[in-house]
Amino acid sequence: MASETTTVKEIPIEIKSAKKSIWLQMKKMKLLYVMLLFPAVMLFIFSYLPMYGVLIAFKNFSPGLGIWGSPWNNFEHFTRLFEDFLFIRALKNTLIISLLKIVIAFPAPIIFALLLNEIRNQKFLKVTQSISYLPHFMSWVILSAMIIEVFSPQRGIVNFIITAFDGDPINFLSSKVFFVPVLILTDIWKEIGYGAIIYLASIASVDPAQYEAAEMDGAGRFKKMIHITLPAIMPMVIILFILRLGGVLNAGFDQILNLYNPLVYEVADIIDTYVYRSGLEQFQFDYATAVGLFKNIIGIIFILGANAIIRRKSEHGIW
Repeated sequence: MASETTTVKEIPIEIKSAKKSIWLQMKKMKLLYVMLLFPAVMLFIFSYLPMYGVLIAFKNFSPGLGIWGSPWNNFEHFTRLFEDFLFIRALKNTLIISLLKIVIAFPAPIIFALLLNEIRNQKFLKVTQSISYLPHFMSWVILSAMIIEVFSPQRGIVNFIITAFDGDPINFLSSKVFFVPVLILTDIWKEIGYGAIIYLASIASVDPAQYEAAEMDGAGRFKKMIHITLPAIMPMVIILFILRLGGVLNAGFDQILNLYNPLVYEVADIIDTYVYRSGLEQFQFDYATAVGLFKNIIGIIFILGANAIIRRKSEHGIW
């Protein structure tokens, strides 16, 4: 009985000591917590407080009545979504462009990181990395102006090469056939270098002894890449792939808004540009909010579904 009493009495003491140690650690890192406070406040102000505005998706919003004073609409806007030809077209285009970017653009940084890892000349490696990173830090406004000039039918270098081989100039950005391929290629060009950074960091954590053991077994550079490097970065690939699936309805608003025109709406108008036109140009704030809310719900479903499937097949996942 005495031993049982002692055990019962010791439990609160252990809890107190654990709380005390956590408090001491927080005091030691108080400057870091102060630094964390600013982004946390900004996240709350700009990401969580505006969620109140989602209510207008369920109302016939009137600026004079305000959000709460506007009448409820019995899900009228969500019913209208699937009766609107323009929304159905935008949804189809979003899925096509986004899936093409996943299939073609998502593996590009992985392949690029594997290739960079094989470069032994450090000067050449640094120059290559710097050049590949640069487009990421430029806005699509600037890059779009460059792309428009490069693909211009009158003065673009691409059409100059085509005409040099006796071809006819092509207006790539006004063609329903070529516009989407241009989107995919320019997206890869912009993000391939920066996207490779996280994979290079994962590769750097691989134990060099594994490569040495593989060399002793007669493995060449390609086999070491396939059997050592690629499995090492696979957990990161899976996590980023799940997050990318969560944004499957984000097909690249900035890029498309700065490059598209009415001639290619049929293949280039996506949900985000549709929301932009409906909300800001046509002042249908309630309907545009409903479209945006629908998009976000689909994104959450994709993240949860992809994570659940991958967790069943492997030990990797977001949670």
